[in-house]
Amino acid sequence: MSLFRPLVQQMAGYTPGEQPQESGWVKLNTNENAYPPSPRVLEAVQHTLEGRLNIYPDPLATEFRKVAAELFQVDPDWILPGNGSDEVLTILMRTFVDQGQLVSAPYPSYTLYETLAEIQGARFQKIQLNPDWSWPASAQQLAADSKILFVPNPNAPSGNRWSDADLLSLIPSQGVLVLDEAYGDFCDQPHQGELLKTDSGNQLVVTRTLSKSYSLAGIRFGFAVAHPDLISGMRKIKDSYNCNTLSLAAATAALKDQDWMQENTAKIRATRSYLIEQLRHLGFEAVDSQTNFVWCTHSDKEHERRYQELKRRKILVRYMQFSLEEGTLDGLRITVGTDAEIQHVLDALKEIG
Repeated sequence: MSLFRPLVQQMAGYTPGEQPQESGWVKLNTNENAYPPSPRVLEAVQHTLEGRLNIYPDPLATEFRKVAAELFQVDPDWILPGNGSDEVLTILMRTFVDQGQLVSAPYPSYTLYETLAEIQGARFQKIQLNPDWSWPASAQQLAADSKILFVPNPNAPSGNRWSDADLLSLIPSQGVLVLDEAYGDFCDQPHQGELLKTDSGNQLVVTRTLSKSYSLAGIRFGFAVAHPDLISGMRKIKDSYNCNTLSLAAATAALKDQDWMQENTAKIRATRSYLIEQLRHLGFEAVDSQTNFVWCTHSDKEHERRYQELKRRKILVRYMQFSLEEGTLDGLRITVGTDAEIQHVLDALKEIG
């Protein structure tokens, strides 16, 4: 007899990327930022450490919401912070989806969406993308009955970004379109929450994370931007004090230093262009990425061999495999590191052949 809920007993669970604990690795597998966070973050954390950690944090994250609201040119009531954007996705699921209702997402994309649906007891639908990562002709019809349609934009693992027209056409008839913009700041033309201001904005939620562009994966902080009517419902679901005092201080300071973030993302975009160019020179097909990673495949299909050979050299990239209706898709997802790290992995790929 199992003590677990049947849904938990049956599900496989989400598998995060490897996190080696010893030094000496070139780590390009989990899309962390290659550069350190703003010095203002360290100052804010140090100042907070000198304060009263015996007092609960602000449950509404008032100061952070003011700063985030300015970036999106909305009122603070449009902002809901969370313990990483993954918690925000969990809050969304618990707020809008009952057991047995439909949750959809493009496929291949972020596999956590399916895990969250399984935990909630919801039905999960994969909308399989075309080989060029565009939406199939049936996408609108498939998405129509969803309570939530999760769309990572730019997409993971491919790195492509869809047009605003494509996204607006996918809004469920009686549900919510969640635009997971974890990588939005890495776009050639970064996201500014424009779709929230459209006539359909009351069915849209934008999620953001500070793990990527702000170099703060270690503090676990994200937030949602949506119409206050949606945010008020989500606020009922969140834990009372879901963001701790140190992470609130760090996140607020990071958002205040936009120059630092934009300087780092510009460096990553430049290195990304070089990586794509060199991968193609080595015979790979590489998607024109709008993120801080590049998805690449090779006609010889020896992706897993290359992954293992790189790992043997203490270089970690992400080998990913997806079961499709017509077979299997696999490939390598390479995080854009520093110029030196990227040159190291390119040199290793040349040796591996």
